[in-house]
Amino acid sequence: MRRQIIALAAAFVITGIVALTMVVVGANALTNSNGTTAANSPAQAAAASSTTAANDPSASYQAQIAQLQSQISQYQAREQQYQTALQNDNTQLNQAAQELQMIQQLLTYLHNRGLIQIDNTGQITVTGN
Repeated sequence: MRRQIIALAAAFVITGIVALTMVVVGANALTNSNGTTAANSPAQAAAASSTTAANDPSASYQAQIAQLQSQISQYQAREQQYQTALQNDNTQLNQAAQELQMIQQLLTYLHNRGLIQIDNTGQITVTGN
């Protein structure tokens, strides 16, 4: 019983230390005026566009147009990758369909010659003729 109480107390102490550390790090991050924003973050883009817009509204529009054109280019490149992958998948599907057709023709030929029997469940039996 004594070991359980010691283990429980140790767990509470360790949990408290971790929680206190998290609070200190979070408070430090909130109060740090020298912090940096994440690259390409919406906050950074908004700050940049508001600074530019205050100086020259047309420059803000140009920057926004450039950003949108960049996104369009990225989407077009991604669409091209999807189209290529789709074509590859269709090619594989056509090959598999051709192989399946050849196997069906072979089974039909063997069945017609009496070398195999196929029952209603699809069970194939070799007759041995």
